[in-house]
Amino acid sequence: MVFDLDMIRKIYSDLPHKIQQVKSELKRPLTLTEKILFSHLADDMPIKDYKRGIDYVNFSPDRVAMQDATAQMALLQLMNSGRERVAVPSTVHCDHLIQAYKNAAEDLQTAKITNKEVYDFLRAVSNKYGIGFWEPGAGIIHQVVFENYAFPGGMMVGTDSHTPTAGGLGMIAIGVGGADAVDVMAGLPWELRMPKLIGVKLTGRLSGWAAPKDVILKLAGILTVKGATNAVIEYFGEGAETLSATGRGTICNMGAEVGATTSIFPFDEKTALYLEITGRKEVADEARRIREYLRPDPEVIENPSAYYDQVIEIDLSELEPYINGPFTPDAAHPVSEFAEVVKKNNYPKKIEAGLIGSCTNSSYEDLSRAASVVRDARNKGLTVKAQFIINPGSEQVRYTAERDGILREFEEAGAVIMANACGPCIGQWKRSDEKTDRPNSIVTSFNRNFAKRNDGNPNTHAFVASPELVAALTIAGDLCFNPLTDTLENEQGDQVKLAEPVGYEIPPHGFEVKNLGYVAPSPDGSSVEIHIDPHSQRLQKLEPFPAWDGEDFIDLPLLIKIKGKCTTDHISMAGPWLRFRGHLDNISDNLFIGAVNAFNNQTNSVLDPETLEYVPVPVLARKFNAKGIGSVVVAEENYGEGSSREHAAMEPRHLNVKAIIVKSFARIHETNLKKQGVLALTFVNKEDYDKVQERDKISILGLKEFAPGKNLTVQLLHADGTKEVFEAAHSYNAQQIEWFEAGSALNAR
Repeated sequence: MVFDLDMIRKIYSDLPHKIQQVKSELKRPLTLTEKILFSHLADDMPIKDYKRGIDYVNFSPDRVAMQDATAQMALLQLMNSGRERVAVPSTVHCDHLIQAYKNAAEDLQTAKITNKEVYDFLRAVSNKYGIGFWEPGAGIIHQVVFENYAFPGGMMVGTDSHTPTAGGLGMIAIGVGGADAVDVMAGLPWELRMPKLIGVKLTGRLSGWAAPKDVILKLAGILTVKGATNAVIEYFGEGAETLSATGRGTICNMGAEVGATTSIFPFDEKTALYLEITGRKEVADEARRIREYLRPDPEVIENPSAYYDQVIEIDLSELEPYINGPFTPDAAHPVSEFAEVVKKNNYPKKIEAGLIGSCTNSSYEDLSRAASVVRDARNKGLTVKAQFIINPGSEQVRYTAERDGILREFEEAGAVIMANACGPCIGQWKRSDEKTDRPNSIVTSFNRNFAKRNDGNPNTHAFVASPELVAALTIAGDLCFNPLTDTLENEQGDQVKLAEPVGYEIPPHGFEVKNLGYVAPSPDGSSVEIHIDPHSQRLQKLEPFPAWDGEDFIDLPLLIKIKGKCTTDHISMAGPWLRFRGHLDNISDNLFIGAVNAFNNQTNSVLDPETLEYVPVPVLARKFNAKGIGSVVVAEENYGEGSSREHAAMEPRHLNVKAIIVKSFARIHETNLKKQGVLALTFVNKEDYDKVQERDKISILGLKEFAPGKNLTVQLLHADGTKEVFEAAHSYNAQQIEWFEAGSALNAR
């Protein structure tokens, strides 16, 4: 089945003319990113050289994808939009709510029972509004999109931060919050700050133990978790052409970990081959006809520094395998140096679990290469020393891997095959061996490794590596093991060395699947009724947020001053809280429970200014809200890093947090705050963060003259009666100020 072929043909038919028009107007060559962005300008946007990283631009994406956890809130908002059908092709993918515990069959059955109310809701709304529905077990959203929907030259948004995976097939794919997705589904222009461009030139060719994952693990160490904020990473060079399509998808997927708006590779025969093997030969043939428009112009490749804001070069021939972590994905270590890092930092040396899967690394190629390591180990008399878990990326990958004996290789080594779902990557892991009172180490092929991310245990040290390296480390059970140089003792007492991994970019006998798990929507959904039980603990109809009252914020109490890293996991945890993603009031009970209070270095413990006792953050927020009192949150760098989950913006809004003042924001989260009517401000002088005291009353002045580029004034009234005043900056444009004044972007329509 080829989805949306007529739409793709129309896009390809128009693309050459649009790009020629842009080049004529700008009078210069174009990068691939520019070709796609400019060809997707909204009708009201003129062609001009927009200032990168500064100008806000309206676009018209081609499609929307939503995973089941974020889709709930997105569809609840869509129901309030007045639409009868979505304006662009859209899909819902049920991958986040399946907990990994026993095995694929039992866990999937449990998920269908425990999440029946949510699945029924998602299925009904999809049917009514013309949205494609992918059932539980069909696969992880980004792998399914890669196999079925991603196409070179297209543009999509998705309610998940790892939507950029589709960039591996040459698509501009951007993670957004639900309100942004609703704009696109409603046929409205979608706003994005024109991104900066980071060019990554790849030379040479991977060999031995090095994998595509190592490209982005190394790059994460170079750029750090916020080094690509408001930028697109565009890969090019002869080295890029040697990488498989799914390997490119892995690299683009983890661009989210350096803050990138998205990442992208140019179209070539590797792209075409993957399109063909996944049943989309027509798309491959159409793309071949306009290949020059699906690649950067030759002048860009010849002189990249003239067209990209930053150029980074990586020689694949010299690239070592990397292990990143713990607790942050940009702690990058070449495997040759990692043993010393472990010893120096006293990380738990024993590996207790190895996990392969997630939206980053669960393709056929990933599984086949990891399986080759397992097979070689068994042939040499080695046994796996740690718990071993495998999550295939899609039913198509799972079925084909089972047919070809790949899954059997894992099972014979003692691995458990879990459902085609996110599972442990997002905290959906009921870990039977968990010990919360002692440090322990796990290795994964996932993308993130924040504290508590995988199993809810703050003592778990999670390290990220390629699937093949995860397999080798799990076999060894030793974090200091380097398969490039070290040997292991087998059952006979011999020292043996693991062979280099081998695998297949695409299945030698093609893909096969009996049931994709796709349900097409009704051609006419007008008769479909959507029922939400008013007493439900899982779903809750959304009520519009109140509009701004036209006054400055005066003497608001501080809810929490956050110290250090504050990701969306810290603001609104996943794991067991995923069950409340469709119920705003219930999920608000997790507000900031993972954030560290700067005044006592504890989580979920803040001072009640009335009683002077420490209480949980949601308790204090609800107390303020019940009295009609707004509050303020203060935090440090890259606030809101990580997931696209807009719950991290909607929960503070629901509990009457009026403003969040930080040193810097992560891109998606700043937009989410703006969309939901929360005032998002940054310290002009970062040292002003230190001025905020625990019992402060905070005023934000100048809101009556709120305007683009005009700073606001923050006044702190300390408990001793003294005051301090400083400026706070913002990035609001005129339209976003209208969102604030109306109470939310949805209210402003």
